[in-house]
Amino acid sequence: MLLTTTPHIHASPNDALLRVRPVGSGGAEEIAIETPVALSLNGISQAVMLATPQDLEDFALGFALAEGWIADADQLLDTEVIKRTGGIELALRVKADHLQPHQLRRRTLSGRTGCGLCGLDSLAQLEVVQPGEIRQPRLTDDALARAFDAFSSAQPLNARCGGLHAAAWCDAEGALKLAREDIGRHNALDKVTGALARSGQKGSAGFILMSSRASYELVHKAAMAGVGLLACMSAPSSLAIESARRFGLQLWAFVRHDRATRYA
Repeated sequence: MLLTTTPHIHASPNDALLRVRPVGSGGAEEIAIETPVALSLNGISQAVMLATPQDLEDFALGFALAEGWIADADQLLDTEVIKRTGGIELALRVKADHLQPHQLRRRTLSGRTGCGLCGLDSLAQLEVVQPGEIRQPRLTDDALARAFDAFSSAQPLNARCGGLHAAAWCDAEGALKLAREDIGRHNALDKVTGALARSGQKGSAGFILMSSRASYELVHKAAMAGVGLLACMSAPSSLAIESARRFGLQLWAFVRHDRATRYA
């Protein structure tokens, strides 16, 4: 494949797509950018994820909430987006009294695209950070169908390249309020929960719709953000169902216009 621009590792923040010219093709195509994004906390390196470099401040906040580094958006003092050789660094600065808990979940390895568990030292770390009590929203009867019908309009980048996942925050009537896209489904969810926290909205007032399957990581991230209902367009995993039941989170999958299956 012949690139028509510089390689993706040199992508600037907020660049989401790269134009390439496939070998033997007369025209250029748009491809989703996947680049290393390193997160540091008060100067200490914590994780390296692979993500689409767009809405990075939302990603940093959502990731910090999911990891238990902070409990709410006000505890994140600032996020500096720094372009590095080979990728991007998100330098988070939090209040000093919130430094200790994050050490228990520090990721010692680089993560795959949006991987929710890569780099944890042991299986015991899965239980270190647990969500607080969450409340399930009361949806109107057509809320999931309404959100599904509007979901494609919330994915403009995916419409251009076909390689991105999306997460959308919807109210109890199914109206889409905000959405984010990323090459990794976990990253897309972090971006939405970060944007949700930044806006001051409560997760119990609506639900999140995902373009992907329902995995443990997505359930955990949603619960950590105080979201009481997660709906996914594809299948759930056994651990996702088990975790949703334990957290008290309502889990729906195989969401379509005319059907949806509730698993927890």
